[in-house]
Amino acid sequence: MTAYDPAWLDRMYNNRALVPEHAAYFTRWKESSAAVRSSQPCTLDVAFGDSAGQKLDVFPAAPTGKAAARGAPVMVFIHGGYWRSLDKADHSFVVPAFTSAGVCVVVPNYDLCPAVTIPDITLQMVRALAWTWRHVAEFGGDPNRITVVGHSAGGHLAAMMLACLWPQHAKDLPKDLVKNALSISGLYDLEPVMHTPFLKDSLRLTPQQVLQASPAWMPAPPRGLLYTVAGASESDEFLRHNVLIEKAWGPKTVPVREALLGLDHFSVVDALAQSPHRLHQLAMDLIGKTA
Repeated sequence: MTAYDPAWLDRMYNNRALVPEHAAYFTRWKESSAAVRSSQPCTLDVAFGDSAGQKLDVFPAAPTGKAAARGAPVMVFIHGGYWRSLDKADHSFVVPAFTSAGVCVVVPNYDLCPAVTIPDITLQMVRALAWTWRHVAEFGGDPNRITVVGHSAGGHLAAMMLACLWPQHAKDLPKDLVKNALSISGLYDLEPVMHTPFLKDSLRLTPQQVLQASPAWMPAPPRGLLYTVAGASESDEFLRHNVLIEKAWGPKTVPVREALLGLDHFSVVDALAQSPHRLHQLAMDLIGKTA
């Protein structure tokens, strides 16, 4: 096992310390998200599991003016927060750029550490995706065209969803339930995270959980594409994770790996919500590959 310097780990993984204006991002995201939910059609707080955190929001695609022979493509967006903070309600602001382009968007929540473990949260996202496959047609979405997008901890979970063996969870689920995934500032090797001082008490990771839930330690998924992206201004560790998954899963599964200039750990989420931005275009490219 690698020996880590605790102070270095905190420097590498404490994104709020690296971006002093992070609180302004959170305030703006919350306000913009509330405005989105009040201004466009949506169905909120749909339960997909028994616990309080297992709820999701559905935002149907905007009418495109064409009679579609099938439902809209579906994007499931998983929020970040180191598996221990933030909420789906903080992230509705990413929705309009996609619904206006004819995409149905699903935004799930999950219970937070330390009340649950990271493997628990991963299984909750499996349930959220299973619910989406079974029910999204009721909201105009096509269950056979699901792409997962996630940021930070959500990027980790997006990669885990691409690697999921769906029929082992439930016999009615197809092997290719998730067609593709976009991981933004994702975490793929949880061993250093396990040792990071400011995270240890809340995440309570064990070596077994690290083995269970590190995408870079798993075989490449047999189907589907992963695009991995980080902000070029993020820490060396986040940039290492971005390279690591490409090396682990190979260029056939990970054909796109980019570090986007001028973006940090929080501004990169804003970029996803901006239609002209390269990151938004990468998401739409993956969504388009489900056609």
